Amino acid sequence: MSDFLDWDAVDLIAALRGGSLTAEQVMAATLARVDARNPAVNAIVDLRADEELLTEARLADAVPLDKRGKLHGVPMAIKALAHVKGVRNTEGSPLYADRISEEDSRFVALMRAEGAIFIGKTNVPEFGLGSHSYNPVHGVTRNPYGHDFTAGGSSGGAAVALATGMVALADGSDMMGSLRNPAAWNNVYGFRPSWGVVPREAGSESFWQQLSTIGPMARSPRDMALMMSVMAQPEARVPFNMPAQDWDLPEGGAVAGRRIGWLGDWDGAMPMDAGILEVCRAGFEVLGGLGAKVCDLDPPFDAEAMFQSWADLRSFALAGELAPLFEDAAKKERLKPEAQWEVERGMEIEAMDLQRATKVRSQWFAAAAEMFERVDAVVLPVAQCWPFPAEWDWPKDIAGVAMDTYHRWMQVMVPASLLGLPAVSVPVGFNADGLPMGMQIIGAKGADRTVLEIAQAYHKATDWLERRPDA
Repeated sequence: MSDFLDWDAVDLIAALRGGSLTAEQVMAATLARVDARNPAVNAIVDLRADEELLTEARLADAVPLDKRGKLHGVPMAIKALAHVKGVRNTEGSPLYADRISEEDSRFVALMRAEGAIFIGKTNVPEFGLGSHSYNPVHGVTRNPYGHDFTAGGSSGGAAVALATGMVALADGSDMMGSLRNPAAWNNVYGFRPSWGVVPREAGSESFWQQLSTIGPMARSPRDMALMMSVMAQPEARVPFNMPAQDWDLPEGGAVAGRRIGWLGDWDGAMPMDAGILEVCRAGFEVLGGLGAKVCDLDPPFDAEAMFQSWADLRSFALAGELAPLFEDAAKKERLKPEAQWEVERGMEIEAMDLQRATKVRSQWFAAAAEMFERVDAVVLPVAQCWPFPAEWDWPKDIAGVAMDTYHRWMQVMVPASLLGLPAVSVPVGFNADGLPMGMQIIGAKGADRTVLEIAQAYHKATDWLERRPDA
């Protein structure tokens, strides 16, 4: 029996740490489940050899009970944008198809030190660009609630691995919703921490960037908090890193008395597919029923100004990262069109463009600070459309409104991403085709624990995760 693979991670790890389950037992069940379920969805890639993993599990079982870490013996697959020593790291690009990582990424090393066992990688779009996980190296990751549809991205493989019970915990990264979008479209949870809470490698973070962050995904907010207790270790050599926080959430969460505002579609500025506002509004009302003080809010800032600031800063950051590949003619031809577009656009941005973008960003920061004096959190849908057909590259229109860029359809992610605010995606239900959706609960900078406590209370009051995909 492998029912323990469907337990919350906190319970599974407690059993592993206490010895009532062995790491070898859990690993064997995990590999059997991956073998049975992964072929239909293509979530886990670069799976390591069974015997290697079983050997590591046996070594974990030999660790004395009082020496076992917070993630002792739990199998995990790492997003294919991060390094796991000795494992291929393609970033979904044929340019890196043969690259073997020589060292762990910082957060991977922290999880390894706490006892996690890495079975392979989870699929992504090329270089993590776009919220649809397909690439020429590993192919398409499919939604377990409908194999003809996208799983979202860029942490699409991670979300599907969670939804199908192949792993109990997963990592991801989020620049423009990459932890939140796939969580919503696979009926699990994703958490974008405040920027700086999970530092990357010293010397790798840019003072300019401050857009993308690493974070956890799981089947409960409490499981994500457990992962944060490992990943969120301050690093003095990384700019703007934040102090350590207490991640020990109460099982029931905490929402009573919290002031929570509804922003919906930003008063029509962000077009939405039919039915999305309704299911998200219903989720918002659950918070009111749990004792939160809920209210509707007027848009606190101009949505278009915010998006243009975001687009300029994003292109500038990506151009800096991808320019060495773009400037090599042979390599440029192997970059996806969206990557080439970002680099070309980023190279054309001038000093005054950046000045305008950063000024708008500062103005939105001030407006958001005023908003969070009145409320503790705000709620928006996670996506502006339902999961779309897997053969598409991206949706070209929503509700009759043409999308002018490959990422405009994810504009709803910009308010949190532009300021590095903590945001958690929680499930809210399904459409008539049985495809999932989620809403994001966003807090003030540094209020990470607050949004997780709200999400945990919501989780305990709802049963969306009982609706599992067909195994």
